[in-house]
Amino acid sequence: MRNASTPDTEPRLMAVLRLFAVFACLSSGLSVGVSAMAAHGATLTAQDAQSLAWAVDLQRFHALGLLVLVPLSRRFDLNQWALGTGALFIAGTLLFSFNIEARLLLGFELARAWVPYGGMAFMAGWLALAIGLGRSTHRD
Repeated sequence: MRNASTPDTEPRLMAVLRLFAVFACLSSGLSVGVSAMAAHGATLTAQDAQSLAWAVDLQRFHALGLLVLVPLSRRFDLNQWALGTGALFIAGTLLFSFNIEARLLLGFELARAWVPYGGMAFMAGWLALAIGLGRSTHRD
C-alpha cells in the first residue's frame, strides 16, 4: 500500500482525523461518566466491577491512541494506515467497551456476543499502526 498524498486526499484525510479526535474526546468524557455511575449508583458484583473497570481502561487507552494517531499521521505520512487504525479503534470501543458498559450498567444484553470482535478490532488496529509506521515515509 502506497502512502503518497495528493492535494485532493489531504483535506479528506485531515477531516477524518479530526473526527477521530472528536470521537476520542467524547469517548474519554463518557468514560468519566461511566466511572461515576459505577461508583455512585450501580450495584455490581466484584466480577462485574472488574469487567467494567477493564472496559473503561481500554476505552480511555484507545481514546488516547486515537489522539496520538493525529500527529503521527502528519509526521509519518500514514494515510490509509491511519484511517484503518482509527476505524478499528472506534470499532473496538463500540463493540468492546461500550458494549460491556451498556450491559453492566443498563442491562443491554443484545450485543454481548460482539465483545470478542471488539477486542480483535483493538488488536488489529495496533497491528495496522505498526505496519503503517514500518512502511511510512518521514515528513519534515
